[in-house]
Amino acid sequence: MLHSDFVHLHVHTQYSLLDGACLIPHLTDLARRMKMPGCAITDHGNMFGAIEFYQSCMSHGIKPIIGSEVYIAPKGRLEKTYSSGEETANHLILLVRDEIGYKNLMKLVSIGYLEGFYYKPRIDKEVLAKYSEGLIALSSCLKGEIPRAVMNNKEERVRQLAAEYRDIMGKENFYFELQDNSIPEQKQVAGELIRLGKELGIGLVATNDVHYLTKDSAKAHEALLCIQTQTTLSDPNRMRLQTDQFYFKSPEEMKILFKEV
Repeated sequence: MLHSDFVHLHVHTQYSLLDGACLIPHLTDLARRMKMPGCAITDHGNMFGAIEFYQSCMSHGIKPIIGSEVYIAPKGRLEKTYSSGEETANHLILLVRDEIGYKNLMKLVSIGYLEGFYYKPRIDKEVLAKYSEGLIALSSCLKGEIPRAVMNNKEERVRQLAAEYRDIMGKENFYFELQDNSIPEQKQVAGELIRLGKELGIGLVATNDVHYLTKDSAKAHEALLCIQTQTTLSDPNRMRLQTDQFYFKSPEEMKILFKEV
């Protein structure tokens, strides 16, 4: 069987509670139909779906890549005093490479709940360094520490953070993540990360921050976010994703998006 040469590495299932809308059996079936050799799940701060996902992938003949989009506490996981408007967590994608990585990701996620919980389960760079073996990290979405520094035009800070994460994870286990959901800031971030990636020798990974399976599910996903935030679709100030492009795109669609990379 011929396989595509693209797999999704940033995907939120129903276990990204009231945020992800990808049901695992449907997710793995769609990945199989798109001839993807594997697929990842990266739910927010947890591994609730890991076993179900593994079993579903195996039944569909595709490789399961277990992961999580963890929250990194900027002032340490034990610090829970923040000023109004101050960021309390930055996003980071972690993907399991082997059995050691699986055990380490379980440890990190548990620490997030047991020690670092402040609105969200948070870890920090101290424990990430301790339990980084067997894991691969991606710089994540616009809420990642590196993309935020890019958007704030802090190039030296971007360089510093890239060096920190590369030292923590190991040179071959840290990548800049590129996204294009038709959001202008993503293009700004991607352009800078492509340039710095070449200069610093950091690899690039294209993802789509998948929250639902098909484009026509975007409206239903908006309703899900309304449940999370206890508001209604008629509220003009409600939380929502900025576009309808956060779906499980085909390998062909992803190649078109990133053809210049």
